[in-house]
Amino acid sequence: MTIRVLLVDDESLLRMAFTMILEAQPDMEPVGEAGDGADAIRLARKLRPDVVLMDVRMPGTDGIEATRRIIKDSPPTRVLILTTFDLDEYAFAALKAGASGFLLKNARPDELLTAICSVAAGDAVVSPRITRRLLENFADQLPADGGTELDERVQRLTTREREVLIQVGRGLSNTEIAARLYLAEATVKTHLSRILMKLELRDRVQAVVFAYETRLIRPA
Repeated sequence: MTIRVLLVDDESLLRMAFTMILEAQPDMEPVGEAGDGADAIRLARKLRPDVVLMDVRMPGTDGIEATRRIIKDSPPTRVLILTTFDLDEYAFAALKAGASGFLLKNARPDELLTAICSVAAGDAVVSPRITRRLLENFADQLPADGGTELDERVQRLTTREREVLIQVGRGLSNTEIAARLYLAEATVKTHLSRILMKLELRDRVQAVVFAYETRLIRPA
């Protein structure tokens, strides 16, 4: 299967560099380029890429709004944010908008390719621990109280599923959750799959954001 990638960045040299890296891969294809968010939304709607490499700091429509629109228009498309700093307010906002993770712009080519493959496969790129650090740093941007809709979604979970979600929100891996809750790791994976399905979340990173927004986890 060939992974179709849309490149979005206002720096043409960076787009060119990414294009060269992708074209050298037998299982990846750069299908288009955009220099701003509005063009990214238009091209994503037209081309239906598997993955969008999205810069967040762009003139006009920024990468956050573009991410929100692209995911709404084409749910199967995954967005991977490009950012300069790992603890970046823009990266935080992009995760809330539905991005599946972010990657530093100075990442090595092999890190870029691995991230694209992971996102295309439905996995999140950013570890739950980094997501938690973002949430702790920008806690003032979270809702003061969980909204009614989110609270109702929490009620869909069993007691055990809620316990697992809380541990995911704390940044623990499946192995660590298994040890803490005295479960088999395979059982944790099963619970997590059910949690994502019941809460209509895309991946583990979105589960961490959800846990904070609904106050299952409260910022320190």
